[in-house]
Amino acid sequence: MAPYFFTSESVTEGHPDKVADQVSDAILDAILEKDEMARVACETMTATGLVFVAGQITTECYVDIPQIVRSVLRDIGYTRAKFGFDCDTCSVVTSIEEQSPDIALGVDQALEVKTGEITVEQELGAGDQGMMFGYA
Repeated sequence: MAPYFFTSESVTEGHPDKVADQVSDAILDAILEKDEMARVACETMTATGLVFVAGQITTECYVDIPQIVRSVLRDIGYTRAKFGFDCDTCSVVTSIEEQSPDIALGVDQALEVKTGEITVEQELGAGDQGMMFGYA
């Protein structure tokens, strides 16, 4: 086997990735609270004075994404420009579209449904994958 280089990143409180994850999680939670069958692929990026939320969301409900963003920032404590970010004056930009039909092909039904090898747990497909690491 050829050698390879493997890295992982761990960030701490206040890092933009942590803020972005909280925003995306809050949007997902708000949507699933109203539509448990929603499909949400939501990504968030932050920069000084700016939050950008983009992705593909298929749902029957409406959530106020800018309001959710501002609420999360407020809960974290970003309430004044002197803190580096102001939840009430920052720009919130969204670019959300419906889930791609190509992705829906894999998510609407799992491969096991299509091949007849089905259990209840296998009915739903997955449109993404994740690699999880935990550090104590």
